[in-house]
Amino acid sequence: MKRLIIPVLAGLGICFAQISASAQEFKTHISKEFTYQKGMVGIYNLFGSVKVEGYSGNKVLMEIDETISADDKQTVEDGKKEFKLEFEQKADSIIAYISEPWDTKPHQRNRHWDDHRNIEYRVKLEFVVKVPFNVDLDASTVNDGDLYVKNVYGTLTINNVNGKIDIVNAKGATRAHTVNGGVTVNYLTVPPDASSYYTINGELKVTYPSSLAADVSFKSMNGQFYTDFQDVEVMPSRVTKSENKSGSTTTYKLSKLSDIRFGAGGKLFKFETLNGNVYIKKQD
Repeated sequence: MKRLIIPVLAGLGICFAQISASAQEFKTHISKEFTYQKGMVGIYNLFGSVKVEGYSGNKVLMEIDETISADDKQTVEDGKKEFKLEFEQKADSIIAYISEPWDTKPHQRNRHWDDHRNIEYRVKLEFVVKVPFNVDLDASTVNDGDLYVKNVYGTLTINNVNGKIDIVNAKGATRAHTVNGGVTVNYLTVPPDASSYYTINGELKVTYPSSLAADVSFKSMNGQFYTDFQDVEVMPSRVTKSENKSGSTTTYKLSKLSDIRFGAGGKLFKFETLNGNVYIKKQD
């Protein structure tokens, strides 16, 4: 495999601490079925894993294992009363999200997580979901779980914080971002639009078909770039400038990006990590 050593700069990320296990538990299982017409399927978890697999049917099938835990039985009972897992179906979307005591919808997340409520119980959800092959998928979790996606061919927006991301047999444009964990993606076809892959602590491993023609930006502080593609050209480094004004003082921060062209070039694929290598592999 060809090794390209490119020293560049990387940004910082935020890590959420995990909550310790507890002495009392309540477990239940939830099954949901939706008829899919078009659009996006969204799964917005907080604690626990999300596994999504495409199939040839027209239903979205969700199987969820829910565990509420706390230090004592009464707090578990409080959690059973307060915690709410919601499901919404609209003409162009089907989503599952937590509405209480947090709201994990993407546009609500920051507001609810910053309200400083003292939640003494913990809820872990393990999602196993089947979707039609060509859906657009938006899936996320934060703690105590990985994200696994297989045979989903639409646009993928996959986010984690303390866990890895594995995507198998993708075709669509992809945004795969985590903080503490690796990102592994395998494509059946070259993504038709710009894509990005990001982690702070972990490796980025992406496999493309041999017909890959794209421009790749690579950004890392403590990692290196490897590929077994032969038709690769290292482009001149780009220096970008960000401006921050404070009173009468203006501060400029320069960031050096390294670009690599595969074949004739094309859509931009962005790779960024702080502590980890980047591997771009050719499909066998």
